[in-house]
Amino acid sequence: MTCWLRPSGRILSGLYIVALSALIPLCAHAQGSDAEPAKPAEPAGTPPPVRPAPDPNTPEPVKEDKRVFGVFPNYRTTENSIPFQPITAKQKFTIGLKDSFDWPVYPVAGAFSLLYQLEDQNPSFGQGMKGYARRYGTALGDQVIGNMMTESIMPSLLRQDPRYFRLGSGHPLHRAFYAMTRIFVTRTDAGNRAFNFAEVLGNSTAVAISNAYYPDTRDVSDNVERLCVALATDAFSQVMKEFWPDVKRKLFHRHDTDSQPLISQSQAAGRQ
Repeated sequence: MTCWLRPSGRILSGLYIVALSALIPLCAHAQGSDAEPAKPAEPAGTPPPVRPAPDPNTPEPVKEDKRVFGVFPNYRTTENSIPFQPITAKQKFTIGLKDSFDWPVYPVAGAFSLLYQLEDQNPSFGQGMKGYARRYGTALGDQVIGNMMTESIMPSLLRQDPRYFRLGSGHPLHRAFYAMTRIFVTRTDAGNRAFNFAEVLGNSTAVAISNAYYPDTRDVSDNVERLCVALATDAFSQVMKEFWPDVKRKLFHRHDTDSQPLISQSQAAGRQ
């Protein structure tokens, strides 16, 4: 007897996320490998151009995009090359609140709600506008609870840093692997590397809470599935944060001048 296994919507979503995570570094690598016009060789004996030495007293400010692809919130990215400065619990809650209630959260929740409606996930919600409204509310709740748990509450309790420390250079595959594994590796408030308990326990807590409003998917397999999709989504977002500056620079041939991190290193240092 042949048995056809139809993956659920959350598994399909996870597969889409994994596929996109693999495509982004490849696209960035392809953009970066576009051969620039070769410069003509300079005649022998031509002295190299003289560049003024940078003033050590005026370090160049590091800027990060507020939004990845102009849409997705990017308030917790900093450069790995910058000397580490811890952030306070108040700053962690600021990051979580900004990520949870920024305007892109609402259309993203609407898109997921439409997907769940088409697949009739949680049939007890029904169809029509009433069913869509319930799915929209639960999708929005998933995002807000997940963000606050992984970026604010658990990092504050466990003294871990919720920020993503972007490499910004190196082989695309190495950077992609680094970005995806940051859901398991983070820094403590002391700057030491540690297992990312805030991410795993935060998402696990969010999944447990979601059982209160998902009456049709409360068994163990459903909970594990939701946890895996949450972790995969966060890993995918790290990959986007890692490669977005490269993609933008190649596509638009410029650096963004409109962006600044929500928590700068100087602010972090000044609030110790």
